[in-house]
Amino acid sequence: MPLSRAAPYSRPAISPPQPGSSANTSAVPSLTSGSYSGSTAGDDAASAGAPSVDLVELLNDRLGNAVDPQPMDRSLAKQAQTSGQLNAKHRELLELQALAQRRLKSTKANFADGMQAAKEVKRDLEWTQKRVSYVSPILPTSTAY
Repeated sequence: MPLSRAAPYSRPAISPPQPGSSANTSAVPSLTSGSYSGSTAGDDAASAGAPSVDLVELLNDRLGNAVDPQPMDRSLAKQAQTSGQLNAKHRELLELQALAQRRLKSTKANFADGMQAAKEVKRDLEWTQKRVSYVSPILPTSTAY
């Protein structure tokens, strides 16, 4: 069963004041001037020949003509394109960061292996130095003939 919905606002029909009339021309209608929807019968007779103006429709038409949607559409398309590029760069940066972390881990392991090898070489050199210094006094020195 379809529901009928009432319009969210009403559109009062107001006719513009006639040139030379003493109607209130301020932005806010006066309650006593009769130029608003609560006009008296005499005022209705004076404005009966004037065409009524639908203000909401008039403003909608003017705003519709004043705003060109094409630049906004282009801006939205450009924003979507830029957002896509930014997301792609972000994913690329995450991949590069993961690669750098893997390489750093590998480099740390290689460095630890190198430090262990250097310690072993140092220990071997110290052992060799002790042996040489122990054997050196025992060995005869060579003399030239």
